[in-house]
Amino acid sequence: MNIIALIKQVPDTAQLSGTVNGLALMEDGSPRIVNPWDEYTLETAIQLKEAHNGHITVLCMGKPEAEEALKTSLAMGADEAILVSDPAFENSDSLTTARVLVAAIQKIGDFDIIVAGRSAIDGNTAATPVQVAALLDLPPISFVAELKEVDPQAKTISAVRLLDNGRETVSSQLPALISVVKEIGEPRYPSFMGIRKAAQANIPTWSLSDLGLEANQVGAAGSHVSWPRVSLPTAPEVTNEKIEGDPTEVAKILADKLIADQVI
Repeated sequence: MNIIALIKQVPDTAQLSGTVNGLALMEDGSPRIVNPWDEYTLETAIQLKEAHNGHITVLCMGKPEAEEALKTSLAMGADEAILVSDPAFENSDSLTTARVLVAAIQKIGDFDIIVAGRSAIDGNTAATPVQVAALLDLPPISFVAELKEVDPQAKTISAVRLLDNGRETVSSQLPALISVVKEIGEPRYPSFMGIRKAAQANIPTWSLSDLGLEANQVGAAGSHVSWPRVSLPTAPEVTNEKIEGDPTEVAKILADKLIADQVI
């Protein structure tokens, strides 16, 4: 069974504090990690590999430093990793990103299933996996919380989707693309031997020319969405009022204020 896992390297939001804002984390040189949702991508891919004697290829589009995220994937149990990186890819929107990933997937060759995470914590559009599926003409199964049955021989898959108002079980033919949520299973930690092996891995980097794409198909030139300005939301003004006195009277005053402010 050939499995392709899509991951992304994102800012480490655990570094957020009173002195470090989200915009600072977007700058070059700030700490980077595997997108947390993609840890579940990797766990799902590894479970499929173990159950069906599979082979995992991890694919990541990003800057050269994203190689570290791919090494983490190898340490967890992936078989090979490919970085798609080129200055021409910068400022790509989700559809252009999907176009680049699809070109890389077609270069990889045959596959049975593509696994992605629910979304990336930086853009949080959750659009790229669906767009990849659309460009490849694959059935997409999103918000997967459980794989009930995967049959590589019959080319079928049955999965449970986690929805706002419940769960639904769906079936599809393979190949297909699934995007998973955290209920799929707790991600494993990289093993010591896996870390040593990943540290020595030679990860190929595919550029624009390797993928057979034109410059006007990628990056800002190929995108329909741009970010001319990114700013933090205005912090609301907060005032505190201390109500003192008899507890019963204080409770009545507080209730009246909450009702007046339409909180209750």
